[in-house]
Amino acid sequence: MGIVLKQSFKNTLTTYLGFGIGAINTLFLYTNFLTDQYYGLVAFLLSAANIMMPFMAFGVHNAIVKYYSTFKSKNSINSFLTLMLFLPLLFIIPISIIGYFAYDAIVGWLSNENQIVENYVWHIFILAISMAYFEIFFAWTKVQMQTVFGNIMKEVFQRVCIMFLLLAVYLDWLTVDQFIVALVGVYVLRMVIMKLYAFSVRFPKLNFQKTDNRFSILKYSGLMIIAGSVSMLILDIDKFMIGLILPDIEQVAYYSVAIFIATVIAVPQRAMHQIMLPLTAKYLNEKDNVSLENLYRRSSLTLLVVSGFIFLLIILNINQLYVVLPEKFTGGLFVVLIVSLAKLYDNSLGNNNAILFNSDYYRMVLFFGVLLAIMAIVLNYIFIPVYGIEGSAFATFLAVFIYNTIKIVFVKQKFNMLPFTSGTIKITLILLVLSLAFYFWEFPFHPIANIAFKSGLIGFVYFVLIFKFNVSEDISEQIKKYLKI
Repeated sequence: MGIVLKQSFKNTLTTYLGFGIGAINTLFLYTNFLTDQYYGLVAFLLSAANIMMPFMAFGVHNAIVKYYSTFKSKNSINSFLTLMLFLPLLFIIPISIIGYFAYDAIVGWLSNENQIVENYVWHIFILAISMAYFEIFFAWTKVQMQTVFGNIMKEVFQRVCIMFLLLAVYLDWLTVDQFIVALVGVYVLRMVIMKLYAFSVRFPKLNFQKTDNRFSILKYSGLMIIAGSVSMLILDIDKFMIGLILPDIEQVAYYSVAIFIATVIAVPQRAMHQIMLPLTAKYLNEKDNVSLENLYRRSSLTLLVVSGFIFLLIILNINQLYVVLPEKFTGGLFVVLIVSLAKLYDNSLGNNNAILFNSDYYRMVLFFGVLLAIMAIVLNYIFIPVYGIEGSAFATFLAVFIYNTIKIVFVKQKFNMLPFTSGTIKITLILLVLSLAFYFWEFPFHPIANIAFKSGLIGFVYFVLIFKFNVSEDISEQIKKYLKI
């Protein structure tokens, strides 16, 4: 248990460090050192590569984690890992051949509205392969209980490299075209470093004998391709489709800044998810529905309190933040608001996903995910041509709202439990009142000082109300412990 806690703590620190560096890059360096058009191009290329990545990985990174511990002998382990190394080539090689012969058609489709994309199509392909094999080598180390280095490479490495590359553009050491090539190089280098580390942890011994349970592994990998594709589509389909539909690719840049700001709300959920998964699985396996329902409601309240606070900080400081950013990037207020609401609703579900993933109904998660992806694509096609980036944000909100509501109803029907309590109503009212009370009120200081003072005041009032009304027992206990009441 000690190694798990130790690595979890280090991973949390590196995740927040990476997020901080990403904030500097996204909100300040990209917006000031690249033109809007090229910033939009970079966001489009990375989004397209992220969407392709699950196909390139062939679900192998998930299969390694799931099946590695089932193999006991050295020969069977080596046979399994050999299969995992070469399995992605079943997709990569055919796609490479198709891409070579259908290059003109692919370029025509991707650059139909934005001609600037036509010179960077192969960049997407290389990025996707690099991302895929990075995840495979990261999974290789995870099963050896070595996660810290991989997490640093995933959360920090490329962001630090990109920061230096953007500074090089500012100092005229690199042209923008050279920057994009170097950006691809960073992802390739990250993959290579991860490979070297993974092989240092456990060097592969190639064994091409038939792997036990290979049909189950292939079936699972196929399902994970779909599941991974759905996850990536949810994260990046909006940016990809904005670049595909709108004639001004710089709109992707404006949207990316607004989305990054709103995505901060999802950070607590990612951290708590690691704890909720094993607990949820334990209660399900023991058929302890009382504890499961208790965890469902407590996790919902805790996440709603924490993410609600972040929501307030974002919404109530957004105008001052936009004063600091270049003026062209300040038109995404509606995007920030509507996506923040979607993330807040997502957090209010607590361990809903963990219940579905660890129960006998795990296939329904895949079905619901495919449904969400289809909804997101259709809604984006409907709203982007009419309302631009605001339409894409509304499409994302609508798809996530419907998706989450379906999951709540499904868990209610199968397990007869809901995540919401009277505390949910209390926190909702507190968020509403504070949003109305503080939105139009500003300190007469520099925007950064304004944000700092206003955030401190909001935090004080917010947690006093949370404690006074005893919204969440877990949060109240932490406040008592911290204040030694």
